[in-house]
Amino acid sequence: MKRMKQLSLILLVIFVLPFPVLGRELSPIVPTDWLSAHSAEVVILDIRSPGDYAAGHIPGSINEPFATAFDPTCRGPSSHWIIGSKDCLWLQLPEAGDLFKTIGNLGIKMDSRVVVVTAPNANEPPYFGLANATRVADTLIYAGIKNVAILDGGYPRWAAEGRPASKDPATATPAPYQAKVKKEIFVSIEYVRKHVGKAVIVDARDAEVYFGMAMEPFAPREGHIPTARSLPTPWMWKLNPDGTYVYRDKETLKAMASGVIGQDKANGIIVYCGVGGYASSWWFVLTQVLGYQNVRIFDGSIQEWSKDPKAPMTKYSWR
Repeated sequence: MKRMKQLSLILLVIFVLPFPVLGRELSPIVPTDWLSAHSAEVVILDIRSPGDYAAGHIPGSINEPFATAFDPTCRGPSSHWIIGSKDCLWLQLPEAGDLFKTIGNLGIKMDSRVVVVTAPNANEPPYFGLANATRVADTLIYAGIKNVAILDGGYPRWAAEGRPASKDPATATPAPYQAKVKKEIFVSIEYVRKHVGKAVIVDARDAEVYFGMAMEPFAPREGHIPTARSLPTPWMWKLNPDGTYVYRDKETLKAMASGVIGQDKANGIIVYCGVGGYASSWWFVLTQVLGYQNVRIFDGSIQEWSKDPKAPMTKYSWR
């Protein structure tokens, strides 16, 4: 018992101390015991499927799934959080007005403290579901909400610890939401072209995909953007003995980032992946956990870059 209390204290020190440099009132990654003690003070946003939510969820949590539909033409997901573009780019941002409407319907205000809850999805790599949470968190921050956190371990961790669950859906009280989006977070392919060789470009995909030994279905060419450095998103999580995935401790994340990116937190950094999911995870960790100040997401990611025959790609090389 004493050891468990010590472990809980360590987790609180790692993730729940305030982050004054970011103006946060809420730690970016919160453990289950913190949420259990503060559930009445936050908006708990469950982004799992409606079926998973109905089977059991954290009491009081509201459900707005990450993916609700599938585009048969582009073969990609869509929802209130993500849309497909006319040229079949997945996981693109909704129009600001549509996003504000979603946020307002959830009863989220600019000063709300939001905790995003996710879980790995069946029949796909577990990291996809984990990255969904950071994609939603980044989108909320883009929309002007500063205090957004991820529940470490997601709903599986909550359930594995035997914490209370409900099958009764929670309802939000809608309220108008209006803000100024942070356009600087997401950048275009033109921006990336201009900054190759100038900014630190980070490839968040699996190492074998970066190197050119494997291809993803939405990228017609192998390899990576020239000068990009490999920092695979799945490495930021670890598998617990109970089968749940949690973030590695802050010092490990810091060492991983500085070993690839460097320690100058003012350097320009562009993160990309396959379609914008894994990139969102490193953006969240770099900016919200580690304090890097100038990080951007290439939203089109390699799905857009590789479709342009004029865009160079490098393979069989680590740079």
